[in-house]
Amino acid sequence: MKKRILSILSSLAVCCMIVTVSVNPTEASETEIKMVDGSYLTTEDSSTGYSTDGKARGVYLMTGDCTISKAGRGKVYAYASTTANKEVKHIATLVFVDQYLEEVDEWGQVASWVEQVENDIYMSTARTVYVEGGYYYRVRAHHIAGDEYPYEETASVTNGIFIN
Repeated sequence: MKKRILSILSSLAVCCMIVTVSVNPTEASETEIKMVDGSYLTTEDSSTGYSTDGKARGVYLMTGDCTISKAGRGKVYAYASTTANKEVKHIATLVFVDQYLEEVDEWGQVASWVEQVENDIYMSTARTVYVEGGYYYRVRAHHIAGDEYPYEETASVTNGIFIN
């Protein structure tokens, strides 16, 4: 009799475990991170994006990357760099800081600048940008390199980070 009771209790415990395990995956899908125009909305302190398209390793252009990080209350630090395969006549990086606009579910530009150098293989640029707290921000960068027009181009983008 004791064996039957233990067997029934064991069967009930296994059934409860099966039901509990099958419920957990639906909870995980509710906490997925939202993606908007190629950038996830995160609560990380920083994010880095890298060029990934086929032109990133062309005759002149090697790579491009950009980074956004928290720089204090209401400030972000934006960085971008472009690397060529060899010394080229022209290297440029266009940097954009975007704010996520929840009402329209898209990114809006809040700051931008361009840096360029001549006769070099590498360039980087960085700035601290003052932003409004309570929003997500990301950095996009366009990377350009070459000896004559049309230049080779690629792009990089970070995920969005939340700024208080």
